[in-house]
Formats: sequence, structure tokens, C-alpha cells
Amino acid sequence: MTATPAAVIVLSAGDGTRMKSRRNKALHAIGGRTLVGHSVSAAVGTGAQYVAVVVRAQKESVAAAAREVSEDIVVAEQDDVYGTGRAAECGLLALPEDLSGTVLVTTGDTPLLTAETLQQLTEEHERAACAVTVLTGVLPDAAGYGRIVRDEQGSVQAIVEHKQATPEQRKIGEFNSGIFAFDAAVLRDALAEVGVHAEAGEKYLTDVVEIAVRRGLRVSGHVLGDLWQTEGVNDKAQLARLGKELNRRTLDALMRESGAIVIDPDTTWVDVGVSVGQDTVIHPGCQLHGATSIGADCTIGPDTTLTDTEVRDGASVIRTVAQLALIGDEATVGPFSYLRPGTELGRGGKIGGFVETKNAQIGDGAKVPHLTYCGDATIGEGSNIGAGTIFANYDGVAKSRTTIGKHSFVGSNSVIVAPVHIADGAYVAAGSTVIKDVAPGELGISRAEQRNVAGWVGRKREGTASADAAHRAQQEGSSNQ
Repeated sequence: MTATPAAVIVLSAGDGTRMKSRRNKALHAIGGRTLVGHSVSAAVGTGAQYVAVVVRAQKESVAAAAREVSEDIVVAEQDDVYGTGRAAECGLLALPEDLSGTVLVTTGDTPLLTAETLQQLTEEHERAACAVTVLTGVLPDAAGYGRIVRDEQGSVQAIVEHKQATPEQRKIGEFNSGIFAFDAAVLRDALAEVGVHAEAGEKYLTDVVEIAVRRGLRVSGHVLGDLWQTEGVNDKAQLARLGKELNRRTLDALMRESGAIVIDPDTTWVDVGVSVGQDTVIHPGCQLHGATSIGADCTIGPDTTLTDTEVRDGASVIRTVAQLALIGDEATVGPFSYLRPGTELGRGGKIGGFVETKNAQIGDGAKVPHLTYCGDATIGEGSNIGAGTIFANYDGVAKSRTTIGKHSFVGSNSVIVAPVHIADGAYVAAGSTVIKDVAPGELGISRAEQRNVAGWVGRKREGTASADAAHRAQQEGSSNQ
């Protein structure tokens, strides 16, 4: 049975000055989720009864980002006393006073840390009846990290910061990740004893380890082989590095677990909230963002960006940008199409090349094949919209809607001036400007009668190649008569 902590405290109160950004470090995102969002997701995934997020800098924004993952989190504000020890203390004070069991303390800048790892940490901590368990990693050169000093029995005796470490201690490869499991009572009592270091003006969470060892309590270290999970983000270069690794892991899971086919993982970027069905092929140059959901046996890309878009089974979407759109089963979209929010394409429907849609419901089997703007429209099943058609939905003050019935036909280069209704089985002649309703079975036509002005080119363009060509053609025509 998987061990479940009583609570997880996520420390996310820092300024993140090394990010060189006006935005708090916790609010930077990879994989479609903020750094603090990743940390909260891992914490919530443990099944803990309480998840507390400690905030200070840009506290309202950080709290809001955390609540995007779970509305049930407890938000604790760190006061003017700095340091990880005080942050953990503020988080603990926001939880019930009688809380017992295991309390995990994590950080808000380790986006690859998983709930499974936290559960394993909890299980080992409780199985060994430890007061404190430190999540650690091992590097050939752990310069810059706090070193884990163990005794002959393997118990953790101290965490020594790099600056204070002796030459012998600096040879130690095992380092402190900054992620801990504590017995709640031990953490509460020890934090009350931890003092503020005069030099830095901070309370350190690692002092709890020193106190526990001094009291003769058991302190252990849980070595994690996957060092990516322990790596935090301190600057934008690390943000990009971890973002690339997260994307690699996301694509790997889609291929191994969901059965998707990713042709070129190096040019494909997929957010952690995206789902892709079996045997769907994702071609190079694609970005799938937000809550995008793609069914089975689809073709996506190349060069396609989908955001919060649903693509159903068997659909094909090529060189397209879509946001908050629905693409039905076996429908086709693209190339070079732009689907704006509210677009719904029915089963077997088509949105072709150089088409822009917005708030448009296009029925089953309906087609908008070429060079069209289709905004604020309902198009019935089986209807066809000719090339170059414009749905004129805005009069400068208000937007109005056009409805086109089932199995209707709109000829090329038409302008449909909303609001207007073109009924089932109606036709619109090519080149028309439609300003009135067209009844079932009618042909709507609105264009001036053509008039040809004889001799115009010879008079108005005398001496040009056009005039010469026309003159020769006229002479040839006369000789053939």
C-alpha cells in the first residue's frame, strides 16, 4: 500500500532575483504549467490531507497560480523573518495544531519532482520510523550543494553547506536536495528551537536535522537516482534546460503509454495537460498547449499549434493555428488555416487552405475549402462555401450572425452581410453580395449587369503591349471571318 503523508508544505516565498525578471520565479512556466503549479501538482498527487503553499513575494499572483492546480490548498504567508526554516514554520502554523504523521517539505521551483517520488520518500521515512528523512542525490562533483555526512551505520549525521565544508567533506558526492520528510511533532518542536543566524538573518530548515541528531532521533537519507527531479530553477537558462527535459519526458510518455507517434521529438512541444490517442501521428514543428485533447488515428502537423482544442478520432490538421476549437471525427483542416475560439467543425467537415474562422459552427460534411473568412456563422450539414467568400459580421458597432442551412451552396467571391439567413437547399451565385434572406431552393444573386466598352484599350492604352496584342487579335479575327 502506498504511504500517504499527512501534509505537504511547498516553499514558494522567494523573490527569485537570479531570474532577472519582474515576474516572480514561481510564475514562470514550462510544459504549460507554472513552476509552483508543478510543485503543487506533485504535492496533491501524494493524496495528502493538507497541501500548504508558503508565499511572500508577489503573494497574490503566486497563490492564484497554485490554486489553478487545486482550490483546496492552504495558503500561508511568510513574515519578515527569512529563510527556509521560517517558511516551513509559517506553513506548519497554517495547518491544524494537532496534526500528526508525516509532513513533507518541498520547494516551488523543482518542476520535475513527481508525486511517486514523494510517496516513496514517505514510505521509506515511515518504514524506518525516522524523525527526519532527507531526499538526496549523488554527483561526481557536488560543488555548491550541502553535503550529506553519514555515520558508519549509514544514518545522516549532518548537512554541511559547501562554504563550511572541510576539504574531506567536499569530496562527498551525496548532496541535499532541500526536500524533506519530517515527523510532524519533531518538526514543530525543532522549528521552535531553531534560531536566526546572525550573519544571514535567516532560519535554516537544515538546523532541524542538527537538532534531531542531537536528540538522538533517527535521521536517514533517501537517495534518488533521477537527479532531474531534485534540480531547481534559479535562472532562465535552467528554466529552458528543465523545460526541454520535461518535454522529452512528456513525449516519451505519450509514445510509450498512449501509443502516439511523434515523428521528430526535437521539434515537437507538448504541455503536460495534453492527451493524445493511439496511433495519432504528430509531425515535426507542432506545439500542443493547454487542455488540448487529440483522439486516435489523427494526423497533426507539420507546423501546427493547437491550444485548448479538441480533435476527435481520425481528423487531420495540417499547418494550422487553433484555439478553443472543436474538430470533429474524420474532419480535415488546413493547410494555413486559423481557427479562433468558438469554431466547431462537424464530422467529415472541411476547413481548407487560408481560411479563418471565429465563433463558427460548421456542420457534418460541410466545407469551407479556400480563402474564406467565416465569423459568427452557423453552416448546416453538407453545405459548401466557395473560395473567397467573406462573412461580413461586423458593421463597425455590433457583430451579427449568419446562418446557412443544410446542403446549400455559396458561390465563390461572395459577401454575406450579416444578419442574414440562407435556407436549406438554397444557392448564392458567385460574386454576389447577399443582404437579404434566401428562401429554400432559391438562387440569391446580386451583381451588376456586365457591360463591355468596345475599343477602350486602343483609345486609353495606345502604344502599350496590351493595345498591340488587342490590335493583332482583332486583325486575326477579321481575316478568319
